[in-house]
Amino acid sequence: MTTENAQLVQQAVAHLRFVRMGPRKLRRIANAIRGKSVREALVLLKFAGVYASEPMERLLRSAAANAGANHNMNVDELYVARITVDGGPGGRFTKRLDPRAQGRAYFKRKRLSHVTVVVTEQPPKQSRRSRPGAAVAATAQPRRPTARRRQRAAAAAGAAS
Repeated sequence: MTTENAQLVQQAVAHLRFVRMGPRKLRRIANAIRGKSVREALVLLKFAGVYASEPMERLLRSAAANAGANHNMNVDELYVARITVDGGPGGRFTKRLDPRAQGRAYFKRKRLSHVTVVVTEQPPKQSRRSRPGAAVAATAQPRRPTARRRQRAAAAAGAAS
């Protein structure tokens, strides 16, 4: 990338490491706030009835405070540019045993996560593609009748008459 075309974008970063929560639970919240303004994301996190939204709200507030204090950015006009949720050390620190049948014991894996949030003053260039998830119901496609179903329907119609 040449220096003439390179446009410097100020970014403020905040990290949250060793969260005692699985990455899948945190990614659900991260996908909901990715690309939104910080103000809109904070409102969404405040009223989300999900346990994982509390540490994400604290992290987003920390990123906004870092932007204002360290980079002289306008806190009211920030956007969530990037948010990543990675798995932490899975079960190395917190091992728990789960009693099973016939005197056996299985290990429970208490998962940890690392979260990184990057905020900028510029809105994202492309909107995030919405994907069907747990909160979005997929539309039911009508089933095409196969040859066997057509035979059964014809037999049922012949038997009924």
